[in-house]
Amino acid sequence: MKEISPKEVEHMLSDGADMNIIDVREAEEVAEGKIPGAVNIPLGLIEFRKQDLDRSKEYVLVCRSGGRSGRATEYLEGQGYQVVNMTGGMLAWEGKTE
Repeated sequence: MKEISPKEVEHMLSDGADMNIIDVREAEEVAEGKIPGAVNIPLGLIEFRKQDLDRSKEYVLVCRSGGRSGRATEYLEGQGYQVVNMTGGMLAWEGKTE
């Protein structure tokens, strides 16, 4: 499983990188703050929403601490998607939130 640190994501965003970030937390968790531009698809809905994802793009998956996003990363990777797990999740995120 490919992994990326929150600092790496923050630097890439501040450098203007076009990143596809999926936050797999529940809606009430996301309401407390998410990485700007992240799309919320709760872990339980990943299986049903995967057809909305473009297999030619890479996605960074985020959750609270890295566990749920790790499971989502493994699942989507097994389905042929290009995915990366953000280690430490939002607990380790020091960048801006919306």
